[in-house]
Amino acid sequence: MQKTINGVTFKKMVLAGVSLLEQNKEYIDSLNVFPVPDGDTGTNMFLTMKSAVGEINKCMNTDLASLSEAFSKGALRGARGNSGVITSQIFKGFCSVTKNCKEITTKDFAKAMQEGASIAYKAVTKPKEGTILTVIRVMAENAVSLAKKHDDFEVFLKKVIDTGEEILKQTPEMLPVLKKAGVVDSGGRGILVIFTGFCRFLLGEEDLEYTFEDETKPQTVDDVIADINQLGDIEFGYCTEYMIINMFKKTTEADITKLREKLMEIGDSVICIGDLSLVKVHVHTNEPNKALGYALELGELYNLKIENMREQNRELKKKAQAVEETKELGMIAVAPGDGLSQIFKELTVDEIIMGGQTMNPSAEDIATAADKVPARNVFVFPNNKNIVLAAEQANDVTNKNLIIIPTRSVPEGISAAITFNPDASVEENKAAMLEAIKSVRSGSVTYAVRDTHVDGFDLTKGEIIGLDDKAILAKGNLVSETTEKLIEAMFDDAVMNITLFYGEDIREDEANKLQETLAKKYPDCEVTVANGGQPVYYYLVSLE
Repeated sequence: MQKTINGVTFKKMVLAGVSLLEQNKEYIDSLNVFPVPDGDTGTNMFLTMKSAVGEINKCMNTDLASLSEAFSKGALRGARGNSGVITSQIFKGFCSVTKNCKEITTKDFAKAMQEGASIAYKAVTKPKEGTILTVIRVMAENAVSLAKKHDDFEVFLKKVIDTGEEILKQTPEMLPVLKKAGVVDSGGRGILVIFTGFCRFLLGEEDLEYTFEDETKPQTVDDVIADINQLGDIEFGYCTEYMIINMFKKTTEADITKLREKLMEIGDSVICIGDLSLVKVHVHTNEPNKALGYALELGELYNLKIENMREQNRELKKKAQAVEETKELGMIAVAPGDGLSQIFKELTVDEIIMGGQTMNPSAEDIATAADKVPARNVFVFPNNKNIVLAAEQANDVTNKNLIIIPTRSVPEGISAAITFNPDASVEENKAAMLEAIKSVRSGSVTYAVRDTHVDGFDLTKGEIIGLDDKAILAKGNLVSETTEKLIEAMFDDAVMNITLFYGEDIREDEANKLQETLAKKYPDCEVTVANGGQPVYYYLVSLE
């Protein structure tokens, strides 16, 4: 019977949850409403949680406060796609409760789930029921009731997951698009997989693998010590390092453990490893005298070093401030192909993040790109509705002022970039960009990845489909034919420009031939083709 969860158990539960998510991410991807080849909910959730695991593995302490902080920080930095951002917010709220626990009870766990659901709902401008939000909310509400009856985690978690499965089955009745596609909500399935992993670990199941794709090697002690100087505010000012040698005869292994506990009481970033032959110590503290005094009770000091990190911090900040930003305004954009990247560069966009529908960049990716721009204010063009939330989260991990222009497609991003005026104010540019993207109608042409019935179309796997950001509008056996049908469905008398960005699977002569056909069909419009180089999508279509 498991009545409480300590830091060590909590860490292993997280690893189990993420491991099970990795094993099931392709299945979760397949639950995408549109049967397109880039359904990526499971992948985005996994990459978000993998980032959280990375931070947890770096954490040298096993208390719940340290692990919860690492979990929350890692998930936020790695958040990508709407599903990943919402997942990061669920565990941000969750960890805001667990960090205050010495050990977690079922009541604490239920409270953490409630806070996670609350924070996640607040992160979404217009929350929709029938999504991951509904699943975590209903699970949390039931968890509160269940915790009053069950203090055994094995029983409690199984029942919480059962309630999650029940509400997940109901999601198609809440969202018509799910019902039409014949699937449950993919994000809801993903969050259930994570909690199922938690439960499986507590039940002692043996088939969970604790390895992750492209997993980086764990940090060594020297790696951690080399990475201690941060530019933020410093709570503990002295980096104190030493070794203890020639132990006194009375010294025991238990004394080394007690030394570690004492050091944790007077500082952070504690490393205390070794045995009765040698102990290596590292601690950030405001009382280095105590850190040395505790050690002298065990043996002799060797290789002693104390550094004033506040002074180092001040010097680093001076250097950072000395690098003057060369302009007031800058821009970054997400682009899925080399051709599209080049187009944005020609529009004076400062930094291009390679990615898009097939690979959503994380909040940290966006923040890193923004940090490279020599400007205080940076406009961000996500160019995909599934990247907008991650872009908004990036504001939490950069010192730049990010202005998120919620571009839902590459054509919208290009239109926004064209309106940029370096001599205008932030507010004037933002207003102009938001107005510009209203006039853009975006579509795309790809292929179906499964047999299904969606938006009135009976689709066969491999069939070419054309869609806008809301629905499938055309299908066919040929790319050019389907592209024509898509444009016809999107077209009205207000359209003056038709632009086609052809992908990596389309030859230039094929694109030029389609351009000629469209120019004859729409003689009053200017028809342009450009090499986008994007994967998966044969054409990205812009009507203005």
